[in-house]
Amino acid sequence: MRSGFVTLVGRPNVGKSSLVNALCGTKVSIVSSRPQTTRRRVRAIATAADHQIVFVDTPGLHKPVTALGERINDTALASVSDVDVVCLVLDATKPFGRGDRWVADRLRMSETIVVVNKSDAVSREALFSYLASVAELGARAYHPVSARTGAGVAELRAALVSMLPEGPALYPEDARSDTDELTWIAELVREQLLHETHDELPHSIATRVVEHEWPRIRCEIVVERESQKGMVIGRDGSLLKKVGTRVREQLPAGAFLELFVVVDPNWQRRPDRIERLGY
Repeated sequence: MRSGFVTLVGRPNVGKSSLVNALCGTKVSIVSSRPQTTRRRVRAIATAADHQIVFVDTPGLHKPVTALGERINDTALASVSDVDVVCLVLDATKPFGRGDRWVADRLRMSETIVVVNKSDAVSREALFSYLASVAELGARAYHPVSARTGAGVAELRAALVSMLPEGPALYPEDARSDTDELTWIAELVREQLLHETHDELPHSIATRVVEHEWPRIRCEIVVERESQKGMVIGRDGSLLKKVGTRVREQLPAGAFLELFVVVDPNWQRRPDRIERLGY
């Protein structure tokens, strides 16, 4: 039996959460096309007969402009300590740039696995060229994968297992994540809001469950300005209804989900508000 922790780090929108879901074979992290979808560190647990991998999905590292951004970066960087394997996830569709280099400079590259995601979206020649361009990093290994199609995912998981120490399982066999139920529901609501809203609004949205007595769940949606409140609610409540329907489809049958929107001015720039929202 082998068991241990594997952290995935990288810039926003390189597909870390999608890759974690693919490696686990089930949805344990929310995903969207929006940068900084992941705000919390998520531990996703993949168990087989001879191994257990605890994947640590981290927020995308970026140049912060708010207190929330600084907190997100701190969370991601803290996740590379005291783990067995670190994976630097890169995006094959974008050139290896200064932001990627900034992340790499904060890792022990000789002990790090470089994972080139979205390999299905480029030609074979372009992928080879990309791998050649990042060979200078001196990583422990390089793995091109596609979280979307699954190409290379099984091979990556097998390689990660071989790097883990021998030892017993760290979590029960049926565990899938260490995220508590109420946080997961709030994240599902935010995921659907990210799919439905546009421009800068997604960065201003936070969610948290404030009441829970089965089957009733009351979830607060926080925005920064009064004008954003109407955008989230939608005409005659249409957007909230759509979000509520899609979230309920992912909850146990019989769940009653109530969504309401509140305005908390500039919450992203106020450490006390960030703390209250659980970041």
